[in-house]
Amino acid sequence: MANGVLYLIPSPLGDNDPAEVIPGPVLERLKGIRRYVVEETRTARRYLSAAGLKGRIGELEFRELNEHTRPEDVEALLEMFSDPDGSPADVGLISEAGLPAVADPGAALVALCHARDIKVVPLVGPSSLMMALMGSGLNGQSFSFQGYLPAKPDIRRGSIKELEKKSARYGQTEIFIETPYRNDSMMADLLDVLQPSTKLCVAVNITQSDETIRTRTVKEWRAATPVIGKRPCVFLFLAK
Repeated sequence: MANGVLYLIPSPLGDNDPAEVIPGPVLERLKGIRRYVVEETRTARRYLSAAGLKGRIGELEFRELNEHTRPEDVEALLEMFSDPDGSPADVGLISEAGLPAVADPGAALVALCHARDIKVVPLVGPSSLMMALMGSGLNGQSFSFQGYLPAKPDIRRGSIKELEKKSARYGQTEIFIETPYRNDSMMADLLDVLQPSTKLCVAVNITQSDETIRTRTVKEWRAATPVIGKRPCVFLFLAK
């Protein structure tokens, strides 16, 4: 029995027209895929419809893979890579926003495909993490993505202190994200914990009309603290 290919399909970071941020060859590739593993079906259907598959959505097969998916259910997704007659079938992996398998539960399927010798093909698209780093002016030669920091305030503040020490020791940019409703409390903790000379970048709503990417020292941010609100945000800092 032959297996198809797993295509890692990027998606817009917001409500953009897909053609504004997704390369044409990627949008063209979507037309040849009829099976999708997605983080949320409704969002994926809306994206694919806007990406040129409107009128064909009913022909497509969707299976969900998210933070609630059990390991045995990830294993079951392998049946999507071939048809009942044994012919191969390609599968597209779509996360909620940006690149699949980066800070995303889809990484479990990618790992399983490698273990089963199923070809994995990443397609080009927007990454809020890399775009924030590009626009920050911080060290792009040495950096570390930390995912989400701990939610509990005391533990989170301790993590920030340790990351600042690491950043200063190695000259390394630290990158992390936060659940939008905690953005402003995260900003408050950063300004309270970090040293005045540490450079902090706040990258908000990347690729959207109100995108802002600003790098200031902590001392400068304290003099004019922004209100981020519940907008997607990437935080980056570099300590001296």
